[in-house]
Amino acid sequence: MRDFLAGVGFFFQGVGWVARHGRWWLFGLIPAFIAFAIYVAGLVYLGTNASGLAETLTPFADTWAWRDAFRVMVQVMLFLGGLALAVITFTAVTLAIGEPFYEKLSAAADELPGEVDEPWWRTVPRSIRDSLVTLGWVMVFSVPLFFLGFVPVLGQTVVPVLGAAVSGFFLAAELTTLALERRGYARKQRFALLRGRKGLALGFGVSVFVLFLVPFVAVVAMPAAVAGAALLVRAELADDAPAPATPLP
Repeated sequence: MRDFLAGVGFFFQGVGWVARHGRWWLFGLIPAFIAFAIYVAGLVYLGTNASGLAETLTPFADTWAWRDAFRVMVQVMLFLGGLALAVITFTAVTLAIGEPFYEKLSAAADELPGEVDEPWWRTVPRSIRDSLVTLGWVMVFSVPLFFLGFVPVLGQTVVPVLGAAVSGFFLAAELTTLALERRGYARKQRFALLRGRKGLALGFGVSVFVLFLVPFVAVVAMPAAVAGAALLVRAELADDAPAPATPLP
């Protein structure tokens, strides 16, 4: 619990950092706005077509007396699933779009003496590759949780908590990538670090996940999340590596 609260605190430290460095906050808003526009368009499309999707997915319910109520529930679950997926992937997509922006923001919040900047043509493909791997792991956990959401009582109590924990952990993994990569930690090493400090990762990631559920808040809070992750790595994770850091390919 102490680590969890400390993780929450690092997000607010990130808020404080961008409040003191308004230029960096505005700088970090640019890719967040681009990603936000993409996701709004996708969610609007999903919302307007949810009825047809529900009918396509539930042909077995055509003869049910309560098919309309069931399909409304499916529509709601589809939209909520799409919203949850948007929240989970928003960070990865925004970081991929804004790799040069957030690399500089992270470096400003977490200065490393003698650091040499890598060219964008090396960092962007690596970021996309790692984000796709992370998304794959997210789906491994999220798809079963989505279907468990239809289970009465369990789907309205335990499943949302588990979903927030899974999403929060992987959000923490995405957001700490920049600061850990700059120290030479590859993907497997980064995940090992976070597994060793689950409470810290969950506190930071779940607080970000809950805020990112509010659409526009996700945009304005993204720079703070990047800065908070950099401060978290500097204060808590930089010296906790399970193995010596090696230069990234």
